[in-house]
Amino acid sequence: MTLLCTGYEPFGDHDTNPSRQVARELDGETVAGHDVVGAVLPVEFDRVADELAALIDEHDPAAVVATGLAAGRTTVSVERVGINVDDAVTVPDNADDSPHDARIEPAGADAHLSTIPVVGSVEALLEAGIPARVSNSAGTHCCNHALYSLLENHDVPAGFVHLPLTPQGAVAEAEAPERGGGVQASLPLSLQVEGVRTVLETTVA
Repeated sequence: MTLLCTGYEPFGDHDTNPSRQVARELDGETVAGHDVVGAVLPVEFDRVADELAALIDEHDPAAVVATGLAAGRTTVSVERVGINVDDAVTVPDNADDSPHDARIEPAGADAHLSTIPVVGSVEALLEAGIPARVSNSAGTHCCNHALYSLLENHDVPAGFVHLPLTPQGAVAEAEAPERGGGVQASLPLSLQVEGVRTVLETTVA
């Protein structure tokens, strides 16, 4: 059996995306007796659901854990719910699409709860010494789009994990800290990889 772990390409003002790095790091690993398939999704509203469907059709995973960047967050955040809304007025996707208050699935449910063990994953992360929290909002950009689409369209345990910047990313995006400007919260890539690995393990335990 396989486990599918996805990340995203860089988008907006971000030159890197730790979720892409995490997916690539985990690709080919064996976690809890399952082969991990790591894949990178485009940050494009019109392509996310189809790309996920193709990956699920190809690999028939036992579970899917999608990941994405949430710059400014201080922890690994395990999302509880995906909502049927696309709204990206302030940050267009990589195809320059910026939907506003649009339903992902016109006839779909308003929301779906994640079907991976959200609280159990956070407890396992904290026990491993990895900063983590339950998040009750995955936003309204492509990350939420992926989570909602997985839950609406596929009968497979699925969830989403938001990741903070890496230290290198935080430094690259710092706003003149030598003059008192801010540096965003960050978490080393190795801990992010271990965190997502822990979520995968908890999901199939």
